[in-house]
This record gives sequence, C-alpha cells and structure tokens, in this order.
Amino acid sequence: MMKKITLLFFMFSLFFASAQTTPGVYTIKNLDINTKESDFGTTFLGKDRVIFAAPTNNTMIVKKTWKENGQQFLDLYTGLITNDRELIEKKRMPGDVNTKYHEAGVAVTKDLKTIYYTANNFYEKKFLTDSSGVNNLQMFRASLDVEGKWTEKEKLPFNNVEYSIGHPALNHEDTKLYFVSDMPGGFGQTDIYVVDINEDGSFSEPRNLGARINTEGREMFPYIGKDNILYFSSDGHDGFGKLDIFATKIFDRTVSVPLSLEAPVNSVEDDFAFIIDDERDRGFFSSNRDEGKGDDDIYSFLADPGLHIHCGQDITVNVKSEDSGEPVAGAIIELRDESGTVIEAVTAGDDGSYTFSSTLCDMPYVVFAANKGFLNAEKAVRTLNDIDQPALVVDLNLPAQFVSNRVNINTIYFDFDKFNIRKDAAKELDKVVQVMNEYPELMIEAGSHTDSRGKDKYNMRLSEKRAKSTVDYIVSKGIDPSRIRYQGYGETQLVNACSNKVKCTEKEHQLNRRTEFKIANESGFELVPTPQE
Repeated sequence: MMKKITLLFFMFSLFFASAQTTPGVYTIKNLDINTKESDFGTTFLGKDRVIFAAPTNNTMIVKKTWKENGQQFLDLYTGLITNDRELIEKKRMPGDVNTKYHEAGVAVTKDLKTIYYTANNFYEKKFLTDSSGVNNLQMFRASLDVEGKWTEKEKLPFNNVEYSIGHPALNHEDTKLYFVSDMPGGFGQTDIYVVDINEDGSFSEPRNLGARINTEGREMFPYIGKDNILYFSSDGHDGFGKLDIFATKIFDRTVSVPLSLEAPVNSVEDDFAFIIDDERDRGFFSSNRDEGKGDDDIYSFLADPGLHIHCGQDITVNVKSEDSGEPVAGAIIELRDESGTVIEAVTAGDDGSYTFSSTLCDMPYVVFAANKGFLNAEKAVRTLNDIDQPALVVDLNLPAQFVSNRVNINTIYFDFDKFNIRKDAAKELDKVVQVMNEYPELMIEAGSHTDSRGKDKYNMRLSEKRAKSTVDYIVSKGIDPSRIRYQGYGETQLVNACSNKVKCTEKEHQLNRRTEFKIANESGFELVPTPQE
C-alpha cells in the first residue's frame, strides 16, 4: 500500500483534484447605451471606465456612411461603469485618435497614459490602399497630454499597407502586445500574433501564437486576463457557430488547449471582444445575437464562479533494477521541484511504480528513486501543456551498489591541472555518501590519477590533492574520516596509451584525470545495511 509522507503536497493535490477546469457561470445583460447600429469592443480605462467603439456623433461627418453595411463610421468613446453594470456618461474621446473613418479596438497601459488602437489606414491626411485598392486596418499608438487629450498619434512599425493589423491587447506588465492580422504566412483568415515591447518603446518582430490557437478560420479580439489567461474569439474552434469566445492559458513556451466559455456568453451568432475585471468578476463582451438592440451590442456580465483553467498532467514513475530489468518493489519515489525540494514522497508497491497526479503543466520537475541494495537515481523532466494529455512516463533504473570490490559509481573526473570537485563529480560522490550511510562498517579507498602531461613528481602531488579534495567532500557530508582513506597514483595507472610523448586528444587525456573507489575493509566486507527504522 502506497504511503503518502508529504502532507503539504497531499493537501495541495486534494485542492486541485476538486478544482476541475470549467468555463465559469455568467449572468449577462444587454446595455441601455447600445444603438441600432454597431456598438462593441470595450476595454477598461482604469477600474470604473471603459473605452468602446460606437457610431460617430461628429456633426461634421455624421451623414456619411460606410458602404459595407450602410452604417455610420465608428469612433472611440468612453463610458462610466455603474453599480448595476450599465455604461453612462458616453463621451467621444478627445484628441487626434478619431478621424472621419473607422476607429475601434483599444488597449490601455496600466498608467492610463498610452493607448494602442485600430483604425483605417488614414494617416497625415492620406488614405492609403493596397495593390488591389483596399484600405486595410492598421494599429496606432497615442499618448495622453496634460490637457487630457490623446495626441502624438503614431503608426506602429510593423504595419503594412498590404494587409490588416488590429485588435490590440496588452499583458499585465505592458511588456507584450497581442494583435490580429491577416499577414502572409499565418494559419487562416486572421491569426493572433504577439510582439515584445522593449524598454525604449520599440518592438520585436511579430510572432504567430501557433496552431494551438490559430486555425484555418478567424481568430480575433485577444484580451489578457489574470494568470496570463488569453481570451479570444474564433470561428475555427468547435463552438456554437460563427465567432465564439474561448480562453487559454499562456505559458512561457506554449499555451493550453482553448476552452469555450459556453452559453450564455456564446451563441449561434458572433460573440467577441470579451474583457474581465478579475478582481470583481465582472466584464463586458459584444454580440450580434438576435435579442440585441441593434447590430453589434455590448453586454455586461457577472461571473460566479469564474473561469478556472487547471492544466495538469500525471507523471508515472517506473523503478527497475538496472541489472535485471525487474521492478524494484518498495522503492522510495520522490517528486521534487527544480531546486530539489521534495513535493511528494511515496513507497512504491510490488510493481515498483507510482503516478503523481495532476502536476502543473509546462513545469520542470525532478523524479528521484532509492532502495536498499541500489544506488539512487534521478531524472529531470518537464510536463507538457495539454489538459487532456496522457501521463508522462519516466523509467528510473537503479544500479547495484557494488560491482566486484568497488562501489558502483561512475568515475569522477577533473579539469586539466585542477583538483576542485566539479558539479558532475559531486553528484557521483553523493552516491558514495549514500552507500556509506547505509553500511556503517564499510571502509573505502579513493584513488586519484592524472594524465601524463607534466613532470612525474608534480603529477603525483596533483593526484594526492585530488584524492584529498575527494575525501574532504565526502567527510563534509557527515562521514567519519576514519572510514575513508586516499591515495594519489600520479600518472602511473593510465587507462589508455596516452603516456609521455604520445599525442592524444583532450578527450583521451580526460579519461586519465580521475578518482576511483574500492572497498578497503582488510578482513573483507559483509553487506549488512543499517537496520530500517
């Protein structure tokens, strides 16, 4: 029977076992501020205001309409969020951002002094089209001046007249800018991309978020919530039809499988531009569903409970004898973090196996195994990032502790003309410490060697220093110094033909710069381990 011996991780596991990945439960509300035309695309301007796109009320151009849908051109507005989740105090954004063409889709920096937004390619009074005569969308950046106006409007450097770029979103640190584009080389009609924002305000080259998110269809309207959750709309992932809203967790190297937010957020029509205040569990999205007031409408929502994405993967560890290949029954198996701290420890059953349940996705771990009569073994692993991935299987083969009259560890090596203990050597010496702790009567000899380069007398002294540093390391781990002796052999016991005046490679010389261990009990040694408590 398996024994859990790390209480903290046991409680941690119970928590996550009860916390299934869920899209959340939402109560939605159509807003009074919606018009009969398109109102959509909110973004937070601080905690209590939003920016959104709505038909222009500019009296200079209000009679002009967009030929694609016969509606007025869109401008950017602000609104105050009320306690009952309505938007009031609708105001057209002051400054240079609004033109006589479309503006929509905004991202705001945390200091509320910079915005990124989408607009038609109309800049410095020039209406620019691509080679086929289409005016594409582009992204702009503007700053808030001392008078509260959005000025210093500038085009972003990765815009291109030949394709559209828009729908900006910022991560919580304002160091990454996500956006949508139909640039060449993507997976579908429109894909989501990201650029790094450098400290000087410049940008990296755009990177596609990959096939986990992007499909042959349209991926649009990204938004980054708490814990690096990316919300976006897609008609390429399985959903209700047309654009649906999905969520995925962004890791350092990849993303989790997208999760649909389900009804009532998603419908059979287009649902998009989802944003959420994670501290208050409220937010907004847009939809053109039939029960709306106009074309695209803004909806508010409350989430109770909210979305929960737990991306977990099992790790199955199989412990076997390196010599026989048979399972090591009763082996101690540990799951450790990257720093070596034990997260969970168990005793394996007769099959020498154990499965650590629901470890975090895309995380580094170390699995460790030990058993009487064997040297310890460990292996660094990294979990994958899919909610539905099968267990990660790790095989640990335990070597026998002794071969003939020697402790069965790998030979430790030294750098040229050095006698310090390298990191790779320290790991092997820890195995010697393990064996000596298990067998209190065991005495060993450490014999150290050099390569043939240098004078014979110098090499003898160097080998003695190597032997002493080896013993000093073992003694520093609590082993009685009377149980271990050392001997330097200089260059007298080469393992290959690399003697004086023989030309050899550095790799061949390295084989001679070594320390080896053998049992030193003069009357023989009986393998009687320390009794188990």
